[in-house]
Amino acid sequence: MISRLLVANRGEIARRVFRTAREMGISTVAVFSDPDAATPFVREADHSVRLAGSTPADTYLRGDLVIAAAQQTGADAIHPGYGFLSENAEFARSVISAGLVWVGPPPDAIEAMGSKLGAKRMMRDAGVPTLPWAADITAAAEVGYPLLVKASAGGGGRGMRIVRDQADLAEAVEAASREAAGAFGDATVFLERYLDAPRHIEVQVLADSHGNVVSLFERECSIQRRHQKIVEEAPSPVVDEALRNQLGAAAVAAARAVGYVGAGTVEFVMTADGTFFFLEMNTRLQVEHPVTELITGLDLVRLQLHVAAGEPLPATALAPTIDGHAIEVRLYAEDACNGFLPVTGTLRSFEVPAGVRVDAGVESGSEVSPYYDAMIAKVISHAPSRGESAGRLAAALAASRLHGVTTNRDLLVRILREPEFLAGRTDTGYLERHDPAVLGAPLLDADAGQVAHLAAAALALQTVSRAAARVWSGLPSGWRNNPATMQRVTLNADGCEAAVSYRFGRDGAITMDVDGRPVEVALHSAENHVVDATISGTRRRYHVVIAPSGETVDVDSSLGASSYRVVPRFADPADQVAAGSLVAPMPGAVVRVLVSQGATVSKGDPLVVLEAMKMEHTVASPADGTVVELRVEAGKQVDAGAVLAVVEGPAG
Repeated sequence: MISRLLVANRGEIARRVFRTAREMGISTVAVFSDPDAATPFVREADHSVRLAGSTPADTYLRGDLVIAAAQQTGADAIHPGYGFLSENAEFARSVISAGLVWVGPPPDAIEAMGSKLGAKRMMRDAGVPTLPWAADITAAAEVGYPLLVKASAGGGGRGMRIVRDQADLAEAVEAASREAAGAFGDATVFLERYLDAPRHIEVQVLADSHGNVVSLFERECSIQRRHQKIVEEAPSPVVDEALRNQLGAAAVAAARAVGYVGAGTVEFVMTADGTFFFLEMNTRLQVEHPVTELITGLDLVRLQLHVAAGEPLPATALAPTIDGHAIEVRLYAEDACNGFLPVTGTLRSFEVPAGVRVDAGVESGSEVSPYYDAMIAKVISHAPSRGESAGRLAAALAASRLHGVTTNRDLLVRILREPEFLAGRTDTGYLERHDPAVLGAPLLDADAGQVAHLAAAALALQTVSRAAARVWSGLPSGWRNNPATMQRVTLNADGCEAAVSYRFGRDGAITMDVDGRPVEVALHSAENHVVDATISGTRRRYHVVIAPSGETVDVDSSLGASSYRVVPRFADPADQVAAGSLVAPMPGAVVRVLVSQGATVSKGDPLVVLEAMKMEHTVASPADGTVVELRVEAGKQVDAGAVLAVVEGPAG
């Protein structure tokens, strides 16, 4: 058996593999980049080694450093996780050549399936149905429009562009190639016929070195943004036993054709009538593997380790059964209402209620950096029925305390409660039919909910203020002999300011208004971050956390969640940004500058392209006008909020 395991990855997947390794009595080794030095996965490993990559983004791609770390710490095996080097055949060969156990499929199988082009040729030759495709841009007409430009070495939605017209093809190929080179070190792309709104169905396969290959059933992964899954479930709500057998047989045949060993996934697209086509094979553990684990009761990482040690699959894996229904959502640090723009910052709070599985790379206080994928956690539910599983997961997400960075939590909650999803009518066009800006809007009601949270925040602030007072701390904040003057605090939420005014009477009664509108308030208690109050006729408990600096206030209740910045009474002029300034929405590298100083632009015109979290993001002009200042150039790193350019509108 393996005695010491190095995980050549980071974040939640490193923690996930460590968890099973500890249960099996296997010592663990973490490797990390400088931005990850203080993250949970590094702290939880028995041994950890810093990798000295040239940049944080390429650190985990240095196979030579990973193998050296294994040798330095006495590790006898390497688990690649997913992403980074997990589907790099040369890395796998180097691991084996170094005398280490490779917890993955044979390098030849990785090589065969690692190239999307090679995989399609092999499946076509094996009689597995494939979509029309071509390796050459000149064959676009033969493939037919719409088509998908796709990275041959890619995954996770990177290096993909949908093209509906020949006029857009060249630019799409260039952008996809550039993104693929940055994410995978391989700029090769190909063309594939694009199906509008098919289902995305994948089959988990498991194989050992003794000739056993088995299907562990299908997963439905149709709800996607930017070709990347955000909701996955098992089993699929539309796959019956006959179709399940067909999908499983095709997946097993694909695995046998490539001589597969270990855990892998065969992905298909499926039309409404149940016709399916081979999409690709992922020669690694998938992000969504927990839903398969929950419905089968199998630990896929444990099975990976046993297979890597040369053992045959156990009887429980060779004759799997389905128990209930599991749903996973990917929690991202991103703004679903703003084109899924990734965000960075400090996660002040990360607390998910018990009753669901949480695979997370973060904890309260973690820093979300611009160097890696924006996913911060996976939250997974399991229940006897699909409806109960969806309800349980939605309730847990809604009750989670997530503050400090914008997340897609509210979008996920609304998807799980949306009628079309609950009816199982999902496909890859789901988020085209359902506007993410609507689904992703805050769960907190913009009127009554916001007023209640503003009131609770003001009550908490005054309680903390009085507790810190050196004299007369027993008096409520703002108490006056002359009751004419009210205490006032201004709170800012996403650029919108609200003024909360309040006064405590001699009998403890509170007079309060929000932006001049009277609010009925009765305070029952305020202690240990909990404000128990009746606001506008309804009593609730509000969980309120005020930052030690006093600059931010986070509020959670049954109404939803909100965060506020306490506006200083006197603003610092240095913090002001000139009108018309185009600012960086996140830290990143400037890939391209599309205009020159003095250019005339219209609102919405693309001006600058940034790269962050391995994705490109276009920053557009905020208004019609002239570019009077251009402060960046290609290759420059910028911080969030940095001024990229200034657009001045027409006079008058």
